[in-house]
Amino acid sequence: MTRPHELDDIDRRILALLVQNATMAYSEIARQLHVSGGTVHSRMSRLEDLGVVRGATLDLDLTKVGFTIQAFLGIYLLKSSYCDAVIAQLRDIPEVISLHFTTGSYNLFARLACRDTQHLRNVLHDLVQQIEGVERTETLISLEEVFNRSVRLDETAPVAS
Repeated sequence: MTRPHELDDIDRRILALLVQNATMAYSEIARQLHVSGGTVHSRMSRLEDLGVVRGATLDLDLTKVGFTIQAFLGIYLLKSSYCDAVIAQLRDIPEVISLHFTTGSYNLFARLACRDTQHLRNVLHDLVQQIEGVERTETLISLEEVFNRSVRLDETAPVAS
């Protein structure tokens, strides 16, 4: 089990600002928090070294770049011993944009982004279901993403490593 890292008020406030706007310049964060730009930079370097911050990503509107179908895929494995090999192969499929170990019915739960239903069918039939160890899959097509947000950090909640 991972333990929470000890973050002080400045760390939490830096993270809270970046969760709201990941493109905010360190100089602007420093101005808002009344600290130096060097302080923000060194704190961010430390948070990256600790693994609290794992980088930055660009949040695309998938439909506006041609990926009109998002689906969730429950994956049943023949045996749990196939898990690592299946994960490695799923990692190589660009349409698989996130993957989770889960409890419950599925061994793995994936999120896919595809251009259309034919593309989704091809990914499922020609790629995912051909992976050795995948017994079967269950697909749920998202009709609309209502919202997607980061967790809000407050001053009292620990940040897990």
